[in-house]
Amino acid sequence: MPLKVLIVDDEPSNLAGLVRNIDWNKLGFDVPAACESGEEALVLLRQTAFDVLISDVAMPGMNGIELVAEAKKLHPHLQVLMISGYNEFEFVQDAIHVGAQAYVLKPLKPEEVTSRLTAFRDALERMRSVVEQTRELEEKVSGSLKLIKERFVLDLIAEEAQSEETLASWNRLMEVPRIGQGFHLLVIGLDRYQTSGREAQARMRLGSGFKKTVEIGFSDVESVFLAQSAPDEFIAMLANPTPEERVLAEKRMQFVQEMMQEQHGATVTIGCSRTGSRWDEAPLLYRETKFMMAKARLVAEGQIVRYDGHISGEFNDYRLREEWMPKLVQLMEAGDAEKAGGYLNRMLDVLLTRETVSFSYAQAFGMNFLSELFRHMKPGEEPGGETSILMWRRMLDCGSAGQIAGLLTEYVERCMQNAGKERAGQQHHLIRNVSAFIAERLKENWTVKQLAEQFNLNASYLSVLFKRETGKTISEFVQATRIERAKALLQDPGIKVYEVADEVGIQTSAYFTYLFKKLVGCTPQEYRDYHYSAEGE
Repeated sequence: MPLKVLIVDDEPSNLAGLVRNIDWNKLGFDVPAACESGEEALVLLRQTAFDVLISDVAMPGMNGIELVAEAKKLHPHLQVLMISGYNEFEFVQDAIHVGAQAYVLKPLKPEEVTSRLTAFRDALERMRSVVEQTRELEEKVSGSLKLIKERFVLDLIAEEAQSEETLASWNRLMEVPRIGQGFHLLVIGLDRYQTSGREAQARMRLGSGFKKTVEIGFSDVESVFLAQSAPDEFIAMLANPTPEERVLAEKRMQFVQEMMQEQHGATVTIGCSRTGSRWDEAPLLYRETKFMMAKARLVAEGQIVRYDGHISGEFNDYRLREEWMPKLVQLMEAGDAEKAGGYLNRMLDVLLTRETVSFSYAQAFGMNFLSELFRHMKPGEEPGGETSILMWRRMLDCGSAGQIAGLLTEYVERCMQNAGKERAGQQHHLIRNVSAFIAERLKENWTVKQLAEQFNLNASYLSVLFKRETGKTISEFVQATRIERAKALLQDPGIKVYEVADEVGIQTSAYFTYLFKKLVGCTPQEYRDYHYSAEGE
């Protein structure tokens, strides 16, 4: 199907030249539609879904930049080629900012335009291919209940299928079980697959045999949702299993172990989770079961490991060390007090506020928590100079798990306030220096990358920090500073408008007029005239 092109240029000779000198049919395009103004083009764009827009930058009335901004709202995937004169090049930055993909300079060369159009055609074909393949994949997925169940389990343990909205979308693909009797996870792991030292062919044969054995073994357990999470691991989820299905699953676990030993000389460790009552428990059950299996493998491989309540303390200590504390410290270092506080509250809610938690466990956890926090701290970061010894003494004075949780929360908040004040002061000083550097060099065109190198910073970090401190991007700050300087210079009648543009680092008076009107609401000459008339009254 030929692609549709719209050409917009206020010079009829340019329009005719483009239409005549390009072999549109050979490139896969219809003969272009053409118009001589942005306003006229916008009417056509509202009526027709064009694939490519070719527009001049400088046009009376609605210019090319304003046209592209509106066109992209109507057709987000529209490919845009801007036409610019050498003395209008500053417009190009704004054009790209509003969504133009490419530009060519006048006088136009047919081979250059052809090259851009070819790239646009290829990009549009890739987009269409992705859409088509996505549609085909959706059709295949919709027709495969086995694949849907597998994806559902993998999303559950990855914490991506827990909200009511997401579960509702899964319900449209299959009937998501309503948890009445609860659910269990069986984690079926092939021992020593990653460290066996086998040759590639032998590893592939072993992995293939493991996959077939598990799938055949559990094929007749109706309540099971089976998913392969790794070459050496399967997850079998039993939702609302009947007593008969539990017995059958038990037999199938033994079948898998026996067949892998007999056929491949390989052992399989299987972990059986505790009962889950909500889907959002699945990620925790999975990690908990993996922890049990790792601990059991230290003694002997090839076991069936069942959940033991006594392991919860060890598992929580492991999570504190490997999961919670690194994440909490990361949030603290990022200075996000709200997220860090919320994460800490969830952690303490899981570990310390349950009725079954003993005071001795809460106290031991508190000590462990402080040790991990102190280990991650840099020297001198303790709030108010409160050392670890003083904090441990305060911990020993607590009389309940609730008091311990409160003490830990208070200490983390004070740590963040202390670090935040120091960080804010450093960042404020840095951005003030960057702003002054820019203001002193308005006539120079510094890129963000060059500014970042000047101050020994990462360019992305500088951009984010500058926006947070000033409320403007670096580009917006440069433009605003130039315009403020220009407003002051325009009050001197001895300086011509084009001289003002040059003085503030804008190379062309046309772009200066466009930018000034965009930010101030009137042209530089109108601003000067108004200033004089206001002074004369």
